[in-house]
Amino acid sequence: MEALLLSLREEAVLQALTEKVLKSSEIEGEVLDREQVRSSVARRLGMEISGLVEGDRDVEGVVEMMLDAIQNYGRPLTAQCLLDWHAALFPTGRSGMNPDYGGCLAG
Repeated sequence: MEALLLSLREEAVLQALTEKVLKSSEIEGEVLDREQVRSSVARRLGMEISGLVEGDRDVEGVVEMMLDAIQNYGRPLTAQCLLDWHAALFPTGRSGMNPDYGGCLAG
């Protein structure tokens, strides 16, 4: 029974975090693939679930940033933290065809 409850609890956490990432992205006008987000969250939380799919770069970056924000909500929000989130969201240093200056006012 304890194992079943743990499994249900993990599934509830996975579902809640998946929804949080999807809804937060939708606010910004980004529609992410649900299965990619779910798989990325599960991998990052060390959950062993069936049917994991590979997430693209955008999904992985958003999930990384969101989980860091959720899991470390009590720590101070520093410039380094913002730059780390920015790097997760824009790992190539570009936003589409435009250079992304990550925390700079240049451009």
